[in-house]
Amino acid sequence: MRRVAGVGTGSGTGAGAGAFIELDGVEKVFDVYRRTGFLKRERRQVRAVDSLSFTVERGEMVGYIGPNGAGKSTTIKMLTGILTPSGGRLRVAGIDPSRERVRLAHRIGVVFGQRTTLWWDLPLIDSYRLMHRMYRIPDARYRARLDRLVELLDLADLLEVPVRQLSLGQRMRGDIAAALLHDPEVLYLDEPTIGLDVISKAKVREFLRELNTERGTTVLLTTHDLTDIEQLCSRVMVIDHGRLMYDGPLVGLHEAGESERTLVVDLERELPPIEAAPARVVRVEGPRQWLSFPASQSAAPLVAEIAARYPLVDLSVREPDIEAVIAKMYAGRASA
Repeated sequence: MRRVAGVGTGSGTGAGAGAFIELDGVEKVFDVYRRTGFLKRERRQVRAVDSLSFTVERGEMVGYIGPNGAGKSTTIKMLTGILTPSGGRLRVAGIDPSRERVRLAHRIGVVFGQRTTLWWDLPLIDSYRLMHRMYRIPDARYRARLDRLVELLDLADLLEVPVRQLSLGQRMRGDIAAALLHDPEVLYLDEPTIGLDVISKAKVREFLRELNTERGTTVLLTTHDLTDIEQLCSRVMVIDHGRLMYDGPLVGLHEAGESERTLVVDLERELPPIEAAPARVVRVEGPRQWLSFPASQSAAPLVAEIAARYPLVDLSVREPDIEAVIAKMYAGRASA
């Protein structure tokens, strides 16, 4: 059953008793000033988050997605205590983040894809040593935790390298390790696979899956890569213009947005358009054909059928764009 904002049951809607993360009618309004004359300014209010309510249970791994400017980062900053809500109620592990930010810091980890928590001119290992002292992590626990993170995130050859010399993908892995050194109960991830190659993405996803399964770490993941969501999260929330538009499984999101995947097929030679229901050919260039099919359906049967019936050289599956999915959701609601 599809769940949308404000509809349905379970941890995804509204406030709930015993929830690890709880937002109830949370709002965030910013004052923006615009110059209207030599000595005059006009003030207007921008509502970045609007009556947002949801809960996340301990140990859940939830995708939190939406287009740029939707309110994702503002939500994360309120959850960490960086920003104070303009209204509503917000709790993480029973703590009000804006009132007890220092206390909460020992229970959360944060990774912002475009911003690093590492010291720019220091070797990576020195950043970890500083965090060891900042969080007052017992020595034995720090060494064991660091060794495990270095192994899982393949950081051994990077520890003595200054952070400024790391590639974006290497720095992302370094930031993830830094966020987990103190063994937080909840991890907020903002675009954790940005800038990573295919192999590195697979390693990070496997690491996050293991972290969630073995240690029960609660994870809130924001990303533009739907593959991250598909491989890691059983639940996804969509926010746009500060409001929760959808809360439920990824397959329900595809159904709500009527989204489609694209199968790019390279054949040995030029052939008539491929016939393989429920896919339809939308473009042909010589031996290459593009087929669209519902994103809510598995690609495996379609790939197997094409491989059995056609002289196949290569193929790839392209995921639908999140912005396009949300745009279709809006169009459907407007026409209803």
